[in-house]
Amino acid sequence: MLSGVQGIEVMLGIPNSDLQRLTNPSEANSWVQRNVRNFWPDVRFRYIAVGNEISPVNGGTSWMAPFVLPALVNVFNAVRAAGLQDQIKVSIAIDMTLIGTSYPPSAGAFRGDVISYLAPIVGHLAYAKTPLFANIYTYFSYSGNPKDISLPYALFTSPSVLVWDNGRGYQNLFDAMLDSLYSSLERLGGGNTLDVVVSESGWPSAGGFGTTSDNAGTYLSNLIRHVKGGTPKRPGKAIETYIFAMFDENQKQPELEKHFGAFSPNKQPKYNLNFGGERTWEISAEHNATVSLKSDM
Repeated sequence: MLSGVQGIEVMLGIPNSDLQRLTNPSEANSWVQRNVRNFWPDVRFRYIAVGNEISPVNGGTSWMAPFVLPALVNVFNAVRAAGLQDQIKVSIAIDMTLIGTSYPPSAGAFRGDVISYLAPIVGHLAYAKTPLFANIYTYFSYSGNPKDISLPYALFTSPSVLVWDNGRGYQNLFDAMLDSLYSSLERLGGGNTLDVVVSESGWPSAGGFGTTSDNAGTYLSNLIRHVKGGTPKRPGKAIETYIFAMFDENQKQPELEKHFGAFSPNKQPKYNLNFGGERTWEISAEHNATVSLKSDM
């Protein structure tokens, strides 16, 4: 729980393994009844994420790609039939590997071989006035290309603008990645009507290149401060962002995946994080989760 904090909201994630079943509308209705209506309004649900990081060109998830849109629509319709469409938004979570061109951010474009998969999904989200969820990790971009991406640029610690793009200055990689996604959505017809919620972001504290507690703590602290102010492409608009993850997870592979937690398994905080401006919240939890950076929780 978040001690002393009222109005906690929940994001439900539908496992990828359930998507095929939810292409049946009656199964989607049953799922919403079991997992949402049975607990509403005692539990306040904010979002439902239909699957996570499914890609038609990723061999591990490509077979699930045809199920995403029908499952998304069916769950949306089930939420609407329950009269909860104004309270609960239904979307999908993507990773940044679906973007083929990311530099400069204004040239951002999805891979040509994922357009037929994404275009109808983006169309539905625009119709439903629902944001797209995106998992954005500057760590993986940095660790995969440290020759061209500096550590300060990835950690929000660069003292000056490092990339100029059509008059917009980029001092950190997070903004550049998010703006490349905005540009990609515009090219797909999302325009300025589709918002993005950063559903995951974090930095591992051990287990790989550039993974230290100092780097992870620096990234998370700077991320919390930074997302209140928007990006060069969409300035002045706070970015709804969630930290991954609540706890380290010792069963994950490869090794660095075990070390994304803001807390150790014994519930001790790994970093001194301030989530609310003048307020420092004591955070404890029984289960792993993402931590919201919304300052108005």
